[in-house]
Amino acid sequence: MVVVRVCVGSSCHLKGAPEIVGLLEKKVEENGLGDEIALVGSFCAGKCNRVGVTVTVGENVYPGVTVDSFGEFWNDKVMTAVAADKGE
Repeated sequence: MVVVRVCVGSSCHLKGAPEIVGLLEKKVEENGLGDEIALVGSFCAGKCNRVGVTVTVGENVYPGVTVDSFGEFWNDKVMTAVAADKGE
């Protein structure tokens, strides 16, 4: 299972964490990945960025995830991690 942690600390909250959480929940549901991905909230990951939210996928930290960059993030980071977890 791939653990995706979304920073919900004050800085990331103000930069769109609730929207990123909503997008992640929607993608997990649309793709039937509830058994493959665990979405969790976390407080500061220590990688604050001027723009966007810090999201950790497995052990990899990605600062600066925005609504505009979410599609690319989902495909390149999250789905790649899911495929690797499945051994694909």
